[in-house]
Amino acid sequence: MSLIVQKFGGTSVADTKKILAAARKAIRETKEGNQVVMVVSAMGKNTDHLIDLAKEISDRPNSREMDMLLSTGEQVTVALMAIALQSLGHEAVSFTGAQIGIKTDNTYSKARIRSISTERMRKALDEGKIVIAAGFQGIDDDFNITTLGRGGSDTTAVALAAVLKADSCDIFTDVDGVYTTDPRIVPEARKVDKISYDEMLELASLGAGVMHSRSIEFAKKFNVPVHVRSSFSDTPGTIIGAEPENNEAPVCGAALAKEEARITVIGVPDKPGVAMNLFSRIAEAKIPTDMIVQNVSDQGITDISFVIPSDDLAATLKIVESTVQEIGAEGFESDNNVAKVSVVGLGMEKQPGVAQKMFHALAEKKINIHMISTSEIKISALVDRDKGIEALRAIHEAFQLQQAFVSTTVDSAITQTESASAVRSALSNEFVSRLTGMEEILIEKVSIDQSQARITLTDLPDRPGLAAEVFDQIAGGRVIVDMIVQSVGRQGLASISFTIQRNELDSVLDITEKLNRAYQCKTFSNPTVTKLTVHGTGLRSHTGLAYRMFKTLSDGGINVSIICTSERCINVVIDDSVGKTGFSLLSNEFVDEMI
Repeated sequence: MSLIVQKFGGTSVADTKKILAAARKAIRETKEGNQVVMVVSAMGKNTDHLIDLAKEISDRPNSREMDMLLSTGEQVTVALMAIALQSLGHEAVSFTGAQIGIKTDNTYSKARIRSISTERMRKALDEGKIVIAAGFQGIDDDFNITTLGRGGSDTTAVALAAVLKADSCDIFTDVDGVYTTDPRIVPEARKVDKISYDEMLELASLGAGVMHSRSIEFAKKFNVPVHVRSSFSDTPGTIIGAEPENNEAPVCGAALAKEEARITVIGVPDKPGVAMNLFSRIAEAKIPTDMIVQNVSDQGITDISFVIPSDDLAATLKIVESTVQEIGAEGFESDNNVAKVSVVGLGMEKQPGVAQKMFHALAEKKINIHMISTSEIKISALVDRDKGIEALRAIHEAFQLQQAFVSTTVDSAITQTESASAVRSALSNEFVSRLTGMEEILIEKVSIDQSQARITLTDLPDRPGLAAEVFDQIAGGRVIVDMIVQSVGRQGLASISFTIQRNELDSVLDITEKLNRAYQCKTFSNPTVTKLTVHGTGLRSHTGLAYRMFKTLSDGGINVSIICTSERCINVVIDDSVGKTGFSLLSNEFVDEMI
């Protein structure tokens, strides 16, 4: 007998007819001899309606009471679903998050799961009942109702599948799988048959709305197979698991995060501890940061830019305003009219030219890039919000994501990757057995790279096509670029930093000399830098990780010159003379959380 977890989102239970249709899907599984746990969201736009009611009363409603209010939406749905199942002749029982025993921390609206009791669910399942669990909610140690954040029903479903050791977690939604991008924006987007945890984690955090990013953290950590499929048909969906659809495809998907805001702290003293001071306070407020970009300093000062969800802008600006004077910065500025467009793919680790192709696609549409941040498997660019959809369509077309990638060497690549995944799964199982909280951070490793040099171009014209022009010149010299960051332009000027192999520095400096003459810009370089990387799962959603990295290095008297972030890794560039010391400090800091 298999155990299946089925999750139905708001559009799948928007009215009583859809609730009855979902109930029939669950009964069908039981008739095939399976036990079923259903996780349901609030009906349709119910959560939005409740938020609107609260805002009619107060502009800033109390966060505890908001969780109390919003949790009622799922309570309505679980009761109606149980009634529907019973009316169709099947025994069923509904539970709120508190009744199941989903214990969380006390961070209202963004609570993290600490533990889940399986006793009541197991008892009901053994009695032949279908269990209906309210998604999105839990309870803290003081019996306060908490919620997991928008999209949190996905997280509830995968977490229940993990603790129950379910054979499958089926996510029923209004699309029939995971697409190369949002098919409502790009009609030619292609459904993928399968996608890796790492790729889905990045896409989910970068704006792909089909899955909640924290649910993918659970799936990867506990090796839960996830099947995304349509609520309204029986067509096969997309499997999210250890392996990608194609190991050699440079890009598997593109994503757009439309509701983003950018903050730049200007004229920051370039010395150890400054970034730590700022991000410690942002982390304490549980505000997720992305695209943290600190470029190389000029005359002892630097700018630090980062991206946050638009909803968190007001709270973040209060923190920044109170911190600027303390850290000796000149000031700060913000822009609440930006969007983030990204491409993701495991294959880009092995293939050069991916960033260049993306920059060209945006340049051809005359879309200006305000910020760039890269990691091993993703490239993100910040653009004006009104250009976001056009940017997404441009990069989707540039990488021909509407077509399946064809390779002649996929079989051998998959064999090697499957072997590596088996090792990772075994290590993960050993690791998670030590966890005291289910959503504790998982660090895979800390790595050091002392083979790189760094080049920075400053005083560049901040205009469409800039990045494409620069990296066309670099690519013409057959140079492979690793990290790329572009910081926000001030007074119409921008800065771009990138790292390359040390033995290619002289040839690249010859190229940048030509750029200096063409753009009237300046070049700074460091022939020996160290890149330190913390690899893990869900590093962006664990808001305190960047702070811990900065604090650890700061306490050791080590200054950071470049920062790049993603869900999968956080990279920093430091001076080579302290590279090994920095590596040792970070390894010791994260030793207890490391696989």
